[in-house]
Amino acid sequence: MNTFNDRENAFENKFAHDAEMQFKADARRNKLLGLWAAALMRKSEQDAATYAFEVVKSDFEEAGDEDVYRKVSGDLGTLADEATIRGKMLELMAEAKAQLMEEIE
Repeated sequence: MNTFNDRENAFENKFAHDAEMQFKADARRNKLLGLWAAALMRKSEQDAATYAFEVVKSDFEEAGDEDVYRKVSGDLGTLADEATIRGKMLELMAEAKAQLMEEIE
């Protein structure tokens, strides 16, 4: 019975770790996306940092990425189309995960 409990605890710990890492990757991606969008909107460095934080906060409106997409898309208007924004979201997720992995090592 002890081995079963150990395995159960190991799976629970892995699940918690994976969920934490995904949360951090999402937040990092959203910050990077905000900085990218701010550059397209020609915001100052201070305004870009503030905007990136707003994009990170927008992810708490609902599950998934649609709230972030709507925020950035609405703010960018004609500066970037849907395919460009969604493509950048995918690209930046890979970059965010790579950055997190570098920080762990």
